[in-house]
Amino acid sequence: MTSRRWFHPNITGIEAEQLLLTRGVHGNFLARPSKSNPGDFTLSVRRNDEVTHIKIQNSGGLLRPDPTSERWYHGHLSGRDAERMLDGQGRENTMWAGGERFDTLADLVEHYKKNPMVEKSGIVVHLKQPFNATRINAANIENRVRELNKVADNSEKPKQGFWEEFEMLQQQECKLLYPRKEGQKAENKSKNRYKNILPFDTTRVELREVDSDVPGSDYINANYITSKQEEGHLADECKVFIATQGSLQNTVNDFWKMVYQENTHVIVMTTKEMERGRNKCVRYWPDVDCAKEFGALSVRSIAERPAQDYVLRELEITCLDGDEPLRSIWHYQYLSWPDHGVPNEPGGVLSFLEQVNRAQDAIPETGPIVVHCSAGIGRTGTIIVIDILIDIISRQGLDCDIDIPKTIQMVRRQRSGMVQTEAQYKFIYMAVQQYIDTAQKRLEEEQRNKVKEREYSNIKYPQTNAKVKANMTSSRSSSVVNDDSTAVYENLNIKNPKPSGSSNTRR
Repeated sequence: MTSRRWFHPNITGIEAEQLLLTRGVHGNFLARPSKSNPGDFTLSVRRNDEVTHIKIQNSGGLLRPDPTSERWYHGHLSGRDAERMLDGQGRENTMWAGGERFDTLADLVEHYKKNPMVEKSGIVVHLKQPFNATRINAANIENRVRELNKVADNSEKPKQGFWEEFEMLQQQECKLLYPRKEGQKAENKSKNRYKNILPFDTTRVELREVDSDVPGSDYINANYITSKQEEGHLADECKVFIATQGSLQNTVNDFWKMVYQENTHVIVMTTKEMERGRNKCVRYWPDVDCAKEFGALSVRSIAERPAQDYVLRELEITCLDGDEPLRSIWHYQYLSWPDHGVPNEPGGVLSFLEQVNRAQDAIPETGPIVVHCSAGIGRTGTIIVIDILIDIISRQGLDCDIDIPKTIQMVRRQRSGMVQTEAQYKFIYMAVQQYIDTAQKRLEEEQRNKVKEREYSNIKYPQTNAKVKANMTSSRSSSVVNDDSTAVYENLNIKNPKPSGSSNTRR
């Protein structure tokens, strides 16, 4: 049943109206089981600012009018055979609507997507676009994940649930025909790690202050990714990234030129240099305590600190042609992400992103975070989408709405192919779910602590003479001062904006 994205098996008529009126547009439709007559169906269609509910009844192949006096008629179908019927399986059934004969409900819907329905009153009902409820309340993501997992586990068709949502994204990806002419130019072909993964011209990063006499000198396989296209975002709430491929030997200088030009201070690398015997990215940083020149720029490695799942490198970059001060670069290389796969659980990635954002937030007026893997679309897209979603939730609260497929679509409009596999798509759901679960537990713990504080504040001491009371008060005050002063010093350490394990944020 869920292979038809317009079929919503678990909603009521009121819920259907709310979905279509608050999230749909004119012509959106969905089908659902009838709650009042099990075995029947209802087709709900939005017409401007109202919803028409079309009852589809079953009567064993015999024609009889709909008691609601609408002009649609139907064949009989039991509830048990409902799912089979959508795919034309099971026993023979005939469905009738407006004098037309259909073998399945799916055939009926396809027919009326091409031919509008006309009620007796003369009102025309168009089935323009199926309504797909991928937008969810963040706090309810666990139910959504459970539903997608349940469909995949119990369905006779193994490719449903997460696979189906991802497949719809893949089909829509084909419609993104933005030009990629710069990457196709002869002088730029050797700068692309993969010949079929090219940056959109509309969002590509252009290198500035280059030799205009050298064709393609402004080209690098990289795109700006911004969350400003997400509904509800204000300009000052926008997150900006640069998604790029892993450097080639002949593009390392261009990479560092881009980092310096964009005032980037944080680089996220989600691949190893070699994986499964193949080069995924040229080593573009020097060894510790060494410096290396990349064109007009010099990069020095100050320190390298291993963590559980990643390595943090502290680098310094300076321009050889000018007298600008040194810039600190925090290079985060995530090591626990397998090639052509995903981590076993999202906790490591969420902790990694927390450290990345802590470093980014500690540097005023810094440029975009540069994110890359090998091709710059799979792991890169997954990391960026997760970060955009958890940023929305952290700013708007657990009661906000999120739409994972639409967020991916938004990112793909800026660089094609972002989030490359079904496994990566599912991993995004898992990561967001764990982030929300952790946030909910934190809120519950805070509420419990507040209750305890109120309980302690309500404690009443027995009446004593004034001297004893004064001593007790003095003692308690002294204790509180000592405790609070300790807490202040601890908080000062916690609030230090330096990235985990680092000695300096800026030099």
